[in-house]
Amino acid sequence: MFHYTVETVKSIEEAIQTLEANLQDEKFGVQWQFNVKETLENKGYNLEKPFTVLEVCNPKEAQNILSANQLVGYFLPCKIVVYEDNQGMTKIGMPKPSALIQMVEDDTLKEIAADIENRLIACMDKSK
Repeated sequence: MFHYTVETVKSIEEAIQTLEANLQDEKFGVQWQFNVKETLENKGYNLEKPFTVLEVCNPKEAQNILSANQLVGYFLPCKIVVYEDNQGMTKIGMPKPSALIQMVEDDTLKEIAADIENRLIACMDKSK
């Protein structure tokens, strides 16, 4: 699978707050929070369920990976989404860095991507 997704009984707001705290423990910060539902409604469109995109970055890791291959910048910052599915469950998900790095075709970056992925997965798991 290209993604990793967990479910939680928390509200979207609670899940985001918990996730942000867990990300800080791993030295990741939320650079930007995009409330898709609100943005679409402001433009006259309706999205039935809440959907928020968090753009997440660890500056040290970003410097390391961009110094090795600038094409990886197409995937940065990492995205984690928090949304309500059709059954009313809150989900936290992301595209796996290990899946994205395959597109760059640079084997030297696979270890870095796997490490970042494992750390982000740990944050998401702790946020359930």
